[in-house]
Amino acid sequence: MSDKTGEKGKTLRFKAEVAQLLDIVVNSLYTDKEIFVRELISNASDALEKMRRLALVEKDVLDKDAPLEIRITTDEENHTFTITDTGIGMNADEANQNLGTIAHSGSREFIKQAAEGEQLDFSLIGQFGVGFYSAFMVAEKVEVTTRSYRSDDEGILWTSTGAGTFTIKPREGLKRGTSITVYLKEKQYEYAKERTIKDLVKQYSNFVDFPIFIGDEQVNTVGALWTKTKSDITEEEYKEFYKFIANAFDEPMYTFHFNADAPLAIKSVLFVPGDNQEMLGLGRVEPGVSLYCKKVLIQQQAEELLPEYFRFIKGVIDSDDLPLNISRETMQDSALIAKIRQVMTGRLIKFLYEEASFDAEKYNDFFKKFGTFIKEGVYSDYDHRKELAKLLRYESSATKDQELTSLDDYVSRMKESQKDIYFISGPNREVIEAGPYLEAFQQAGFEVLYMYEGGDDIVMSGLREYADKKLVSADQADIDLPEEVKEETEDKEKKPEGLSKDDAGDLAKWMKEVLGDKISEVRISKRLVGSPAVLVNPSDHMTTGMQRVLQAAARNDFMFGTFHLEINPKHAIMQNLNKLRSEESVKEIAENAVWMLLDNATMAAGLMVDPKVMMERNTALLTTALERFGRDSEA
Repeated sequence: MSDKTGEKGKTLRFKAEVAQLLDIVVNSLYTDKEIFVRELISNASDALEKMRRLALVEKDVLDKDAPLEIRITTDEENHTFTITDTGIGMNADEANQNLGTIAHSGSREFIKQAAEGEQLDFSLIGQFGVGFYSAFMVAEKVEVTTRSYRSDDEGILWTSTGAGTFTIKPREGLKRGTSITVYLKEKQYEYAKERTIKDLVKQYSNFVDFPIFIGDEQVNTVGALWTKTKSDITEEEYKEFYKFIANAFDEPMYTFHFNADAPLAIKSVLFVPGDNQEMLGLGRVEPGVSLYCKKVLIQQQAEELLPEYFRFIKGVIDSDDLPLNISRETMQDSALIAKIRQVMTGRLIKFLYEEASFDAEKYNDFFKKFGTFIKEGVYSDYDHRKELAKLLRYESSATKDQELTSLDDYVSRMKESQKDIYFISGPNREVIEAGPYLEAFQQAGFEVLYMYEGGDDIVMSGLREYADKKLVSADQADIDLPEEVKEETEDKEKKPEGLSKDDAGDLAKWMKEVLGDKISEVRISKRLVGSPAVLVNPSDHMTTGMQRVLQAAARNDFMFGTFHLEINPKHAIMQNLNKLRSEESVKEIAENAVWMLLDNATMAAGLMVDPKVMMERNTALLTTALERFGRDSEA
């Protein structure tokens, strides 16, 4: 190290590593230059914390009664930003060591990686207090006046433009602590505005332990609630903190206060809002959890902290294990962030499950508002799919209207002969129960889950099974019902009048000829009791619910894939249709009736039908029928 001593003090050259580091910090490390405010406050807070601890054991302390605080002043006329703390301070040797030299292990390797363009290990940077150098992102010059807590140490003035050298000279009349004045570059004059700095302090440093004053006003007035023990926090304090951190006016539905020491040091307070903003039509919500390190904001609304399906969660996650200088870009690749995400996701799912067990009615209210997010997680998060599935809730044929049941409760009610979990989708309960799909299940006494949202079938397709039981849509063609159920459905004991096996087969074959490629197969049903026909899926990968979603997206009545039409040979319509199909004079009526049966079955499945074509068929059938009835009456 070279130095030059004169009237202006001692001028020294930065160590080569510092010069390189300054270039990295100014040009590469930070994505937002405003971060320098956060960094300087963080350093001041550290100095105050050290002073607080030293004051407990040291007797000879300079300005022992000075309050532990941070004061910030701005000067728009001279374009300066100044931050002052009453912390531990530095003497000349410490200033040289801390501000002019990087003495910590790993620094040279870090700088070597940067010079060679390798992926940087930003966790190293927090080890040698790089935060101070962030001031040079916005500074033409930085002045540091500081005096150590030791009463016999002199005060000093440290000055540098960051261009390779710095100057240290004595400064008399200083009190304990450190004051940093940043002389701003022309394009950075906004940081000399008091309003700008107040906003940045509230955004990044609101939860610092020590009071931060701008002028005579204390800016950080809300405490870091997540650092306190649960027993010391009132329900009202949680509510007020939620309103502050979420910028909300409602009250939280759930509060989750979770701290852990292993595998990571995590302190967190998370909230489920009282209302779902997406459900209220206010657009897609942004992630609502902010990341802190030692009560200093790292990133607001951090996308990587929780899975996207938990974007409705509001709150704070703080980890001492994070490097304070982690950037937005490196967060996505950070192994620490991935660990935090894994731990917090699992704990949050467990918390919701425990709340559901403790108060089912309250949880059902939660699921009606936020269930869409849980379903999104079941479909998208393979790692947590089984745990998330425990949180699903649906109405069913065994529940009352608006009453929800879990998959666990469904399984507990299953009959001994029942192998699978059955579900059916539709726009609402009334439509589902008026349709033909439940007939066999009702007669067998098998419970069926009701699903009303377009994505429910996709969720079930992704889940595929629960508690070692397959999830089966009630509209599938080959439902594996026990033999006794099939016999009951066929109603062999009562032996009602109906088409013979041969007549029913011939009718099905003729109907397939009429319908052509519109239907892949017409076959005799073993599930229908009171309905003449039903549309079923031959594939277990495509349900009528999925068809509805695809049709809505395409905005037409196109059938995605092939369907089977099952007919009930005992129904009067089928018996009469079998008679009419062989009479040439009424062949047109019979064919129109087949198309109407298909239209009705399609609508019963909740699928779209071309209304123009349907009306034309109805009109033709009605016209032909009335003409025939008129001729018969005249005769």
